[in-house]
Amino acid sequence: MATPGKKAPTQSPEPENGLSVAYLVAYNVLQMIGWTLLMFKLVYHMAFEQTVAGLYDEVATFLNIFQTAAILEILHCALGLVRSNVVLTAFQVFSRVFLTWAITYSVPSSQSSYGVLLFVTAWTITEIIRYSFYFFTLLGGVPYLIVWCRYTFFIVLYPIGVTGELITVYSSLKEVHDKKLYYLQLPNAANIAFNYFYFLVFFMIMYIPVFPQLYTHMLGQRRKVLGKIDKPKTQ
Repeated sequence: MATPGKKAPTQSPEPENGLSVAYLVAYNVLQMIGWTLLMFKLVYHMAFEQTVAGLYDEVATFLNIFQTAAILEILHCALGLVRSNVVLTAFQVFSRVFLTWAITYSVPSSQSSYGVLLFVTAWTITEIIRYSFYFFTLLGGVPYLIVWCRYTFFIVLYPIGVTGELITVYSSLKEVHDKKLYYLQLPNAANIAFNYFYFLVFFMIMYIPVFPQLYTHMLGQRRKVLGKIDKPKTQ
């Protein structure tokens, strides 16, 4: 049985170039700092204000900057700087960027939703752990405690985050419908119609098939990674 003081086996970073490794270290450190500061702001606001009102305004700058900066991770995959699937990474990043900008930023009525508290909390804890994991991977070994957190906290954080995302999108529907935000009506030069309200409804429905698949995949990864670490060695 592994203990928190032991190192978990990790893959070495893809690049052999020292400059690439230095860049990735800097990127992950900056992301760790950004999400940690965001967490401080979130905790401070909830501790002293004890309401979700004004929470978005408190964390918006850090959320917008550091979540948008994650787009660089798609480039990291495409350039071979890290061993990750480009398509899967792009899907994960853009789904969050979409919620950050196309929902929470663009639809003010969603900003006072309890969903914002839920998804920001879940994202923040997840990202602090994730970027810490990547940082230590680049250094050659991840402390077991961080590995355990990465493959355990999601059991609670993932459902909390998804619930928050859905509540936030739902809370935006009335304003989107009433103001016809981002509607594209015919006739127009492109000869294309687009109803943002129905798109958001479809976006919410897609959680039904996608969430169980991703969640069971992550549970499988947890068994694979932690089981391998904790499995006692035999002679």
